Amino acid sequence: QVQLVESGGGLVGPGGSLRLSCTSSGRSFTGNTMAWFRQAPGKEREFVAGSRWSFGSPAYANSVKGRFTISKDSAKKTSYLQMNNLKAEDTAVYYCAMTGRNLIQSSLSRGSEYEYWGQGTEVIVSS
Repeated sequence: QVQLVESGGGLVGPGGSLRLSCTSSGRSFTGNTMAWFRQAPGKEREFVAGSRWSFGSPAYANSVKGRFTISKDSAKKTSYLQMNNLKAEDTAVYYCAMTGRNLIQSSLSRGSEYEYWGQGTEVIVSS
């Protein structure tokens, strides 16, 4: 079984930065696809960023391109989401997700493709 644990959320002012972490346990990290999604109050869950760890380029939602960066540390089995220039509309609970498959680029944003999910970490952007 795979467990994902997110951390790094919190309260930050507009224009600030946060780095979210997602650590996996119970399965080899190599060859997986990991992603970040978020859900704002009263809204549906939406894709933020995703990447295969063996090949290809990451994908980002248009709303976060140029501000957010997804990365990984295979040795630590951890995925990161660096969030810069945060805006009030970035306020949400952020979830990491993982699948053991190497998804095609067009599938990275589909939540249904991921079998494993973390419990979420809350990000609040407010002055």
